[in-house]
Amino acid sequence: MPKRPRTFTALAVVVGAVLIGAGGGAATYAAFSSSSSKTVVRQVTVAGSQPTSTGTSLSVSDVYKRAYKGVVEITVTSAGQTGPMGESGTQQAQGSGFVYDDSGHIVTNEHVVDGAQSISVRLWNGATYKATLVGSDSSTDLAVIKLDAPTSVLHPLTVGDSSAVAVGEGVVAIGSPFGLEETVTSGIVSALHRSMQAPNNFTINDSIQTDAAINHGNSGGPLIDLDGHVIGVNAQIQSDSGGSEGVGFAIPSNTVRSVAAQLIAGGTVQHAYLGVAVQTANGTVRVSQVRSATPARRAGLHVGDVIRAVDGKSVTAVAQLQEAIDARQPGDTITIRYTRDGSTHTVRVKLANRPS
Repeated sequence: MPKRPRTFTALAVVVGAVLIGAGGGAATYAAFSSSSSKTVVRQVTVAGSQPTSTGTSLSVSDVYKRAYKGVVEITVTSAGQTGPMGESGTQQAQGSGFVYDDSGHIVTNEHVVDGAQSISVRLWNGATYKATLVGSDSSTDLAVIKLDAPTSVLHPLTVGDSSAVAVGEGVVAIGSPFGLEETVTSGIVSALHRSMQAPNNFTINDSIQTDAAINHGNSGGPLIDLDGHVIGVNAQIQSDSGGSEGVGFAIPSNTVRSVAAQLIAGGTVQHAYLGVAVQTANGTVRVSQVRSATPARRAGLHVGDVIRAVDGKSVTAVAQLQEAIDARQPGDTITIRYTRDGSTHTVRVKLANRPS
């Protein structure tokens, strides 16, 4: 039997549409089709053993009791073509998020709030508040919104250390799949160091794979360990059916913490940029494309060059090169050692800011 193509999809939910100039009607409720938001997830082999968790594990029920007041349901209204003839109108989409601090900042996915004309947030007590977009980062599919609510109803969740997560640990996902608020599911960490494709086609490294059931509407909600700490933001699933098949992916909490802090401080996030496409073959990282007007082009890198090291650290896989660049800031200068036609060369490269 031939193998069906795998489909990866983001997890926001279209909850309704209002046509303009096309007559009234009942709002419809439908998940995004698998063709509307395709992403790519690939496995990255990482050497070395995984760290083990420390702390006293809670039951799923205990984690839920501690965390549910910090999880929110997000409804976004945006413009769109909603009729059979492409009529203009508005549509609503739903996702999830969690309270990041007692100032009212909420973390969610960028794809949940992308194109929003208005944003509303439903808290644990049923109260709904208007929210504004603080900033978003399509390179990591993260966004921060802010609502003006009393601190008495805000319950920030603790963001944990995703580098300390181990395969096999228990996890809990809380969110609003298909608009069913405060839904809790549980499972384990199935794998670490996965790579997801971000909305702008760059790579989100160190993603966490889980078999906890996450579905459309879980986007932006927290993945929580059994110490009650957020270790990731649920973002994508791998599915042939369009529903949960036990293969979900979360953006790691260390990325969440870094990006959220930058968005709150200034509304923008900068990522270092080299400007090459590369591929791994037989333990080497070979340049397959050098984009124009980039640091790589200015430094003289060519298609076919094999990158051997960055700042003296050996590079044998694409993920290692990505991590070396991601660890730097725009404006930093790195040293790249590469081979071309059997000769070894070293060049210094001043990194730029990643284009949107």
